[in-house]
Amino acid sequence: MKHIYIIKYSAILLGFLSAGINVVESIYVYLFNKPIFVHLYLVKKKLPKKKKEFLVNNVSFYNKLSNKHKGYFEHRLTKFIRTYDFVERENFELTPEAKVLIASSYVKLTFGMRKYLTTTFDKIVVYPNNFYSLITKQYHKGEFNPAFKMIVFSWEDFLLGDVVVNDNLNLGIHEFTHALTFHGRKSKDVSARIFYSVFEEITSFMNSEENLEAIKQSNYFREYALTNKLEFVAVIMEHFFETPEDLQEKFPKLYKKIEVMLNYKSVKLNV
Repeated sequence: MKHIYIIKYSAILLGFLSAGINVVESIYVYLFNKPIFVHLYLVKKKLPKKKKEFLVNNVSFYNKLSNKHKGYFEHRLTKFIRTYDFVERENFELTPEAKVLIASSYVKLTFGMRKYLTTTFDKIVVYPNNFYSLITKQYHKGEFNPAFKMIVFSWEDFLLGDVVVNDNLNLGIHEFTHALTFHGRKSKDVSARIFYSVFEEITSFMNSEENLEAIKQSNYFREYALTNKLEFVAVIMEHFFETPEDLQEKFPKLYKKIEVMLNYKSVKLNV
């Protein structure tokens, strides 16, 4: 009987402790618009040797991190690859190196978020090049389909977006941003709430005729960005990762909002 009481009161104590932590974090988020902490792992997972070598040689974002944060990045990369199914289409051979590049695109986008994995998709489908969508009846380079819980990429276009780093065209960042926006609308996780809250701020920014006209007159964002608010945010995100100095100079308010959205200042570069 004594053991039952110990377990019971321990559970109650943990419940109060959890509630207290949630209250403290809610206050912290209200004041600073970011989670109290981001990275906390009991055991950090590691990549196999060949994948690790490929990561070091091909992902510049990883190489700019401090040694401590490189360990966090590798852990998250490993978890991503193990969590989601990778599906090949039209005889495309999805190599371990290709999985590292796709996963890296997602991990760098979510590196400032505490809860970084999402249930808005459970599979990543990869075609060798552009593919015909049965939903839109058009050819696409990429697609996020929440109904079927999948992200779809043309490998040719994904790789081009990853290799050319200053044209503000990054298919991986673009489609994963769509998934995170959908996740933010539904999740109660603190990082997701902040993400979606800032998404709505950007929506309000676009609702201003003055701001919208400034965007059009600048010719800075490609025309596709003005398709709708979801596409606008996804395109801004491409600029943020590819030419951040230009974005900060031309649209400092939008740049700052993306920093908050991603908690990007938590990313320790060259430290």
